[in-house]
Formats: sequence, structure tokens, C-alpha cells
Amino acid sequence: MGRIGKNGRGSGGGIVRLWQREVGDLNPRTFKHRVGASEDLILRLSIHNKLEKHRGCVNTVTFNTDGGILVSGSDDRMVILWDWEPGRPRLSFHSGHTNNVFQAKIMPYSDNKNLVTCAADGEVRYAQILEGGPVETKMLAKHEGRAHKMAFDPGSSHIFYSCGEDGVVQHFDLRTQFATPLFTCKSFRGRSSYLATVHLNAIAIDPRNSSLFAIAGSDEYARLYDIRKYKWDGSTDGHYPVDSFCPPHLIGDGQVGITGLAFSNCSELLVSYNDELIYLFSKEEGLGPEPGSLALEPATTRSGSGSSSAAASDIDTDFKPGPQAYSGHQNCDTVKGVNFFGPNCEYVVSGSDCGRIFIWRKKDGELLRAMEADRHVVNCIEPHPHATVLASSGLEDDIKLWTPNAIEPAPPVNLDEVLTPDGIACFALDDYDCDYTDDDCDLDDADSDSDGDLDSDDDLDSGSGGDDDDDDDDDNAIASGPATPWEEKASPGRTP
Repeated sequence: MGRIGKNGRGSGGGIVRLWQREVGDLNPRTFKHRVGASEDLILRLSIHNKLEKHRGCVNTVTFNTDGGILVSGSDDRMVILWDWEPGRPRLSFHSGHTNNVFQAKIMPYSDNKNLVTCAADGEVRYAQILEGGPVETKMLAKHEGRAHKMAFDPGSSHIFYSCGEDGVVQHFDLRTQFATPLFTCKSFRGRSSYLATVHLNAIAIDPRNSSLFAIAGSDEYARLYDIRKYKWDGSTDGHYPVDSFCPPHLIGDGQVGITGLAFSNCSELLVSYNDELIYLFSKEEGLGPEPGSLALEPATTRSGSGSSSAAASDIDTDFKPGPQAYSGHQNCDTVKGVNFFGPNCEYVVSGSDCGRIFIWRKKDGELLRAMEADRHVVNCIEPHPHATVLASSGLEDDIKLWTPNAIEPAPPVNLDEVLTPDGIACFALDDYDCDYTDDDCDLDDADSDSDGDLDSDDDLDSGSGGDDDDDDDDDNAIASGPATPWEEKASPGRTP
């Protein structure tokens, strides 16, 4: 072990500062910035706890603003609020959705009382926790096809966006009675009529400028939009972004799509491709609002190392290094997220089809960890907002919490040992012929009832009855005009 000075520097400096914080010699804010980025802590991440109450694949895990509560949603259509550190559910309720819950989040600055959800039934729903524990849910809007993701204004308790497989981006303001469809995302060039609409998988808001948001889906481009260019009555003409991003070698590749997006605290955009790599883009690497002209010819080979092909603009011949790439994982079977980790986004994290969690150093792409998490696919990796803690979930019905509690740091990653159950090396991105889907673990019939007990540790079906087969007649209308009035239905999560 290297020598440790009085400032805690050395091979075990992170552990020394952890001890200093525990005895009161280091305040939490200083600890966060000095120690939270320590690779020593990253190398000591191990399972702290497993949260087991869901009865289906867990498709979403998110922390509330202060990090004390973890929210999860599942194929069982239940939403659970957890006291994650002791591993106890504090509230569970039926979401009101009729299909798999894809995202659930507590609205910021709402006293942990207001949540929104989206799901495979296309609905975006609002849940309000009432005094004493009962939960009321209502539908805000409905996409045609699955609604995969929402994005939240970090400084607002009422503004968020949704996107879906219909290509529609919708804007919500909980202070009004309307959801506003902004535009339908279209391909930059018409490959064929059925690909004219880009089926959206991901949306993210820039934390440094909440007027900017990015979307991505079934083609190779991540698109950046400015909400200030859209009128609040939804009448703005056009769907063109202010900027777009794509690795040069993927321009014109009709076989790839994007499953996950994330912004760093300095506005870098992280993009995860299916059956390809993860890439990090700075603002300077944007291709402009209409990048289709940059594609000289369709890509004929898939890059397995992150290097770019000769595809480039015939106008700008100056050498550009291209975006930082992160390789080693496999993203083929499901719609996976991607995220940053660390107090200043020093690391990149992703799940993988091989059931591992991959952690890379952001600045140079070096793979630091390939942690065995599930027997099947890991889809969701959620960092704690203030601590060196990760939550993960996937095709299994539990949630795993990871903290730096291992006695010894993990050894360097041996990629030869990182194999899928079929013996396929996860780091070798062969040209797999596969489509990503969220239907790998559909729950045919979950008799999930409501539970309105804020302190209940009972099973999820201990509460008042909720009918999973509710008629959709009053919920199946989405905006045919510029705005959609909210509709309220009898909530399965309501406790008499």
C-alpha cells in the first residue's frame, strides 16, 4: 500500500477520508467532492442490500432529490417507494397502468407527494399521495405505442416531458390542465415510409440549461431541441432540432438505434447505441440541425472498437478525433439506459445483456469494473444524487444497492473472463442480428392490489383492491389538437 499523507492521499486515501467523515473531521460537502470521485471507492463497490417485493421485471429505479427514497416500477404494474438503506418499503400502490411500468419518479420539490409514471400502455400518469397514505392516480396523456421515458426540469416541481414510440414529444405543466404535444420526430432522410417517424426510446434535459433537451430512438442520431422555439399552444411548425450528434462511422447506418441518453453536469451528452458502443459528445461535436447531408454513403461495417470510418463531410476535411467511446458491454436485447456517476460525472455506467454492471473512467474510456449483478440482463443503473451509491435492476424481480463496502479493492478487469452465459464475450461487439425489446419478461397476469400503508412491510397484495383489467374507454384519447386535457379515472391505487 502506498504511503498516506496527512491529506489522505495514497492508494487508500478514499477510505481514510471516509473514516474522517465518520468521526466528524470532514464535513459531508467536502467529503463528496474530495472522495466521491475516488477510484478506490469505485473499486470497492459491492452489494449493500437487495430490495425484494416486486413480482416482475423491475424496469425503473430512481432516487428522490435528497436521495433518501428510492422509487421502483415493474411489470407487475406496481410502484414502490423504498427506505432503501434498511431495505424497507414505505409505500406501494398500483400505478393505474394496464401494462409494464417503464419509468416512475417523484417530482422535485413536491414533499415526496407527487409522482409521474409512463408505461408500455402508452399512458403518462400522475399519482398524488394524500394525507394518511391513500393514492389517487389519473391519466395525463397517452402515446400511440409504448411510452418509454420522461425527462424532468431539475429546478421545477411541475414541468416534465415524455416521449414514445409514436415519435411524439409532449410537454407537461402540472399547474395547468393540459399536456402539449410539441412535435413528432422525423427521420432526416426518407429511407422508407415506415421509418419516416423515429420511434423514441430516450429523452434527457441539460441540467445547466433546462431549455435544452435531447431525444433519441430508432435511428443513429441524438437530437438537441430548445423549448424556447416552441409555442405553448403546440402550433409551432417543424420538428428540426438545433443540433444533432452521431459518430462519423455510424452516419448512414440504418441498422443502429439509440436506447439511452444522459447529460453530464457540464452539458456533455452520453449516447448508448444498441449492438454498438456508448459515445460521449461535447457541444463542439454537433453536426447541426440537418446532418443528413454528411452521409456520403451508408456504413457497410460495424465498428467494434469505437474508431470512425471515412464517412465525413466533403466540405470540412480537417481531422477531428471523434467522440470518446466506451466498450465492453453488450446492448442488444432490451432498451438499456446509460448514466454518469460521481460528484462531477467522472465515470460512465451501464448495464449489459450479460448481467453485469460496467463502469468506465469518463475521460479516457478505461473499463474499471464489470460487476456481476444479475443472472440475466441489467437494464437500469441509477446513481445516488449525493453519495457513492448505485441502484440497479433488470429482468429479475429485485433491486440491488451498491456501496463501497468491500474490504479489498477489485482487481483489474480481465475481459477474457467477461462472458455471456452462451460463452460470447461481452466486449466483442460482433454484428449481432437482434432487435431490442421490452417484452422479454412480460407478466401475463399480476393480481397486484393497492397498498396505502406508508409504513407497511406486508406483501404488495395486502391493500385494497385494484382491478388490473380496467376498461380503457375513458383513457384512450390523446391529443388530436394542440393540447390534451387531463382525464381522471377511478384509481386502482386509491384506498377507501
